[in-house]
Amino acid sequence: LFTIGGHAEDRVVNVFNWSDYIDSSIIDDFTKETGIKVVYDTFDSNEILETKLLAGGSGYDVVVPSGNFLARQIQAGVFQKLDRSKLPNLSNMWDTVQERTAKYDPGNEYSINYMWGTVGIGYNIKKVQAALGTDKIDSWDTFFNPDTLAKLKDCGVYVLDSPADIIPAALKYL
Repeated sequence: LFTIGGHAEDRVVNVFNWSDYIDSSIIDDFTKETGIKVVYDTFDSNEILETKLLAGGSGYDVVVPSGNFLARQIQAGVFQKLDRSKLPNLSNMWDTVQERTAKYDPGNEYSINYMWGTVGIGYNIKKVQAALGTDKIDSWDTFFNPDTLAKLKDCGVYVLDSPADIIPAALKYL
């Protein structure tokens, strides 16, 4: 999601985004093309972003929260409404994703889709076949059932460090 409240006349835009989401060459190109300097800070979790926003006075013009945090942040009043007249490329947005964004921001008044992703299971087929006798993982049971997970210990199992993503998966499993 992409939320903006910047002031072009300041010739500086302060951005707070996930690490590794925008290559520094793109920021440099933006500054060359527009004359607007970008102060680009990064975070590695929605919780870090939300803490900074809810504390107030963050100074950021553009922030990139995940959808499931957006509604609460809008309700807390940390964002300004978008001036759509200043966003001519909105007509190029993918309508399916816009509809998903509207789930958190009805009418997309405060946000536009910047990018989207999903949480899933990635695995080495040969190692899973050797450990479990199948080359297919199609259930969260693999991770939340201790007996099944124990069989994969020699493969190496890593879980996303994101309560907002993992807790819903665990609840769905239960």
